[in-house]
Amino acid sequence: MSIVLVGSTSGSVTLQEPAVAGTTVLDLPAVSGTILTTASSGQSIPKAALPTGSVLQVVNATYSTETTNNTNTYADTGLSASITPTSATSKILILANNNVSKFGSDTQSGVHLNICRGSTQIIQFAILIGYTSATGTNVGAASTSYLDSPATTSSTTYKMQFKNGGANATGVHAQESGGTSTIILLEIAA
Repeated sequence: MSIVLVGSTSGSVTLQEPAVAGTTVLDLPAVSGTILTTASSGQSIPKAALPTGSVLQVVNATYSTETTNNTNTYADTGLSASITPTSATSKILILANNNVSKFGSDTQSGVHLNICRGSTQIIQFAILIGYTSATGTNVGAASTSYLDSPATTSSTTYKMQFKNGGANATGVHAQESGGTSTIILLEIAA
């Protein structure tokens, strides 16, 4: 049996029963709202209604200005991105790819990298670079991922830092010769 709802000004909506065996129950919510359909335009599911593990938003940034650090102390590479979580329980998945290089005679060192949330270091990683000669130059890409729990709904900035990992303070470079480094931030519902 079908149910026909007559529109308040014109037209009608017909509720047609499915051709299935047994009993099917459709529970209607006890609140006002809008029914979403695949044909609807301009409608979206509220972020708060999405299940755990859903991607709520994505932010990405690139940086291609060459930056040099001649010390053994972390310095900013110039690569950063900011995200404003929609919930304090959300996780932020960080995906970073850094264009780095090392000059000089310190054959045992490498470029060490760091991800900071604001001014707080949250993960340190390194790319060890080998040399073909004592004055060699090597360029590489160092990638990492990290799942952070910032516990805030305020704008949060993530940035990359780098330093020479060896005893000699020879130069390390990021984005050498216009190489591009990238960072992607994904807010994950928790």
